[in-house]
Amino acid sequence: MGSQDVLTDTTKLASYSMVLQVLFRVLTFGLNAFTLRYVSKEIIGIVNVRLTLLYSTVVFLAREAFRRTCLSHGPRQNWRHTIQLIWLTVPLGICWSLLLGWVWLRVLEVPDPEVIPHYGTGVLAFGFSAVVELLAEPFWVLAQSHLLVRLKVLAESLAMISRCCVTVLLVLVYPQWGLVIFSVAQVLYTSLLALAYVVYFAGFLGSPEAETKSFPLRKMTEFLPQYSASQNFLDWTQVRLAWSLFKQSFLKQILTEGERYVMTFLNVLSFGDQGVYDIVNNLGSLVARFIFLPIEESFYVFFAKVLERGKDVGCQRKEDVSTATEVLASLLKLVTLIGLTITAFGYAYSQLALDIYGGSMLSAGSGPSLLRCYCLYVLLLAINGVTECFTFATMSKDQVDRYNYVMLGLSLSFLAFSYYMTGWLGSVGFILANCFSMGLRIAHSVLYIRRYYRGSPYRPLTGLLLSPAVVSALGVSAAVTAFSEVSLCCDRGWVPRLGHVAVGVVCLSVTLGAAVFSETKLTHFIRSQFLSRPPKKKA
Repeated sequence: MGSQDVLTDTTKLASYSMVLQVLFRVLTFGLNAFTLRYVSKEIIGIVNVRLTLLYSTVVFLAREAFRRTCLSHGPRQNWRHTIQLIWLTVPLGICWSLLLGWVWLRVLEVPDPEVIPHYGTGVLAFGFSAVVELLAEPFWVLAQSHLLVRLKVLAESLAMISRCCVTVLLVLVYPQWGLVIFSVAQVLYTSLLALAYVVYFAGFLGSPEAETKSFPLRKMTEFLPQYSASQNFLDWTQVRLAWSLFKQSFLKQILTEGERYVMTFLNVLSFGDQGVYDIVNNLGSLVARFIFLPIEESFYVFFAKVLERGKDVGCQRKEDVSTATEVLASLLKLVTLIGLTITAFGYAYSQLALDIYGGSMLSAGSGPSLLRCYCLYVLLLAINGVTECFTFATMSKDQVDRYNYVMLGLSLSFLAFSYYMTGWLGSVGFILANCFSMGLRIAHSVLYIRRYYRGSPYRPLTGLLLSPAVVSALGVSAAVTAFSEVSLCCDRGWVPRLGHVAVGVVCLSVTLGAAVFSETKLTHFIRSQFLSRPPKKKA
């Protein structure tokens, strides 16, 4: 498959993933808004912070390193070795689930059973659901590697909608169950997700589409580990790379979920405050979840397939390097534009968004300040996602090992800085600590990309620079909407609020118009890769 074909399939995968993330976030926000009216914010804090942290930690530590290893492009990739390596996620997940489950039950502060009943049931259910999800990992890796774009959307949509429906039903009928409601919904979600992958491949194997994509497996039993006396059970080159990435993923998890670890282990916020923080955090990460994360996941596959890991630019095919460079520059410009737009408009519309979503419980106090700071963090998050996506896809094993020491320093500094900032500024300190950490990660990735392209005519980092027309439009929009907020929002009734929204719509239209007419390369990239329908491939 040529680099242009890979790019076409990758952008299609990213587009489908964005739609999936939009659906996921809309359902999640609707579910949070609904459950806030039936269950306490303390239960929301336990579920969305502590139990979700247990689940995400088990899943991330068990599979992240194996995913990145198995998706790396190699000229002599052996799928039998890849499948057997990815199955190691299951026993590893069981070990992490047992260990962390014990910590969550015996080491951490146990909530008052009168206020939050069935805490032990919640811990067991979320740990078990993580292991169930890992059973689908071999199917996920094969699907992602062969760009089966519909499978992920269908599987996760089915599981997601089912979880939301069950949660709403149980909250209405048995609100006194508390954590049991969310435990049942979580186990159902991961079970349906794993089942959907199994059912899909049962019908996919042997089909004309499988032949067209040169799928390496022919029957379902080939998804299982198989011992052969004629070859090693594992490819030890892959194992060593996975170990290096595992050490890195452990540290990356601390950076990704650092504020939740601080809240969980250091008790800097009450369970109720954790619930409010998590709701505001989810609202602030809306765009990051449904745009930036799919771009990062999908284009990691693209860079890993087009560029060979550990080789300099001069040792790669010129056509592949040119395509990858153009894509990297366009992605950087796209996410920078989106991030700056969110930062410019987020200041004036944070309080209104919180008031509409959760009422005075969210819009009063530190909620608006928290969301405004998060808008700046979204910009840094966007740039870091793309730069690290390229960096991790092209690093050699030795470079990955060296980067682990960088991640260790970042992790320790983040934890210390977040603890200090939280004691000083409250929950806003978490966001500022994240901004500090993300800025350091961006600096490292930018230096790596500069070194990677040193001596070549390619300059993909120019994608971080927007045209003067766009920068001017963003600056004027930020000033106008800030004045509009003071004049029209947010305690002056609905008519002035609508006027404030209208001002934002006009300013946003002007900004987008400036981007369309001044960023012609970016406009062409979006139209050709995300908005156009790819031609059907001939069988």
